[in-house]
Amino acid sequence: MKIAFVGKGGSGKTTLSSLFIRHLAAAGAPVIAIDADINQHLGPALGLDEAEAAALPAMGDRLPLIKDYLRGSNPRIASAETMIKTTPPGEGSRLLRVREDNPVYDACARPVELDGGAVRLMVTGPFTDADLGVACYHSKTGAVELCLNHLVDGRDEYVVVDMTAGSDSFASGMFTRFDLTYLVAEPTRKGVSVYRQYKEYARDFGVELRVVGNKVQGQDDLDFLRAEVGDDLLVTVGHSDWVRAMEKGRPPRFDLLEDTNREALHLLRTTADSAHGRRDQERYTRQMVHFHLKNAQSWGNERTGADLAAQVDPDFVLGESVAAAV
Repeated sequence: MKIAFVGKGGSGKTTLSSLFIRHLAAAGAPVIAIDADINQHLGPALGLDEAEAAALPAMGDRLPLIKDYLRGSNPRIASAETMIKTTPPGEGSRLLRVREDNPVYDACARPVELDGGAVRLMVTGPFTDADLGVACYHSKTGAVELCLNHLVDGRDEYVVVDMTAGSDSFASGMFTRFDLTYLVAEPTRKGVSVYRQYKEYARDFGVELRVVGNKVQGQDDLDFLRAEVGDDLLVTVGHSDWVRAMEKGRPPRFDLLEDTNREALHLLRTTADSAHGRRDQERYTRQMVHFHLKNAQSWGNERTGADLAAQVDPDFVLGESVAAAV
């Protein structure tokens, strides 16, 4: 399952995504965790110290390797240099799987030990002073989008992405790359504003969106969220002494997390699992192609000097069956 956590800055999306990742790992599930936010906080939220987090390899810095590997022997892609962030896979492309070892994971992923298990952590890398004036942050998240386009995951396998804050992910097609999107919202007007933007933008693409109310302190907060987001509100989370300790760098054992919050995480997982049966791989591939053609026309063809529409394999549908045949 591919699952995104989104929300405005400060909403608690990184905290919630890290708790969800810990919950999956404690249950023994295979997990790839990806920090795609401009502020790289997922590593520390998973227990890494400052030096360990800073030493994580940046996917954006390894884009040539990623492109070269994923291209494989696809005859429609003349060279790795002609691949852009939206390039879709086709016959001959190499696909990524959650449980395997491959050169992309070797270069970009690092194991993080958690209570009861371990996860693979990948990060886009921070936006540095050297990038100012010459790059936008979406040039870094392009590595994530390219990997998601080539990643095949099955039931009980999880790819959890902590997305960039606000509605920035709509600058590309990455918001359509998920089985389920959890929007973390505080019970404030600003807290639900990103929800409205996501709801509007995602409406035409069949994006499944559920709201997780965070920092909910009483019935008035709950009533506010219900009035603002309606049936999209899945669950709410309140104060957590466990989270406070974690934010101080001293997390207790995960099995000491409060029962109400543990139940909330269980609901997030069962809700995500239920989305597996609603997967439409043809639509997923069609949307992938849609955004590729859009990017090719607007900037990709000019930048690469190639007709990127020719990269589309009209007979290819990304899914578990095609991965099994490769």
